[in-house]
Amino acid sequence: MECHVYYEGDDDPEKCTARRLEKFDKATLYRSMGQVPYGVVLNPHAERALSPADLEAGLGTLVALDCSWESAEEASFQMRGVHRALPFLVAANPINYGRPFRLTTVEALAGACCIFDERERAADLLEPFRWGETFLTLNEEPLRRYSECADSSEVVAVQEEYLADEDAE
Repeated sequence: MECHVYYEGDDDPEKCTARRLEKFDKATLYRSMGQVPYGVVLNPHAERALSPADLEAGLGTLVALDCSWESAEEASFQMRGVHRALPFLVAANPINYGRPFRLTTVEALAGACCIFDERERAADLLEPFRWGETFLTLNEEPLRRYSECADSSEVVAVQEEYLADEDAE
């Protein structure tokens, strides 16, 4: 699974997970949107949830946008590819620990790899981060369940169970 990241550079470089992925040769960063290859674009504004059925559509390529949450508007995601939103997952990074949907770039890529049943690739991506294994542990059950779904509608049904549990708490 190839991982590519459009890098806006508006976050603290010391805390940037995309830059660390590039440093450890686990992802390719692009500073021009036109250079980003076609693939499955992880886009929180997408109308469909990511599912195992999307694996073939992305030709083995995952694309993420690395930017500040404040600038992650729909217009920022004008990349070529199949746009999909990640389902409910909880952040393990120190800044947003325990918060649903507030994932770092590496958490988003690793979550997508798990949904595509590429768990070893996910663990490899998370290896340079001391909290990386925690992400997989916190999200073990939902990631397993999402990876067993046939399509986006099944993923959304599983996600709704987790959101109902969140609302109950």
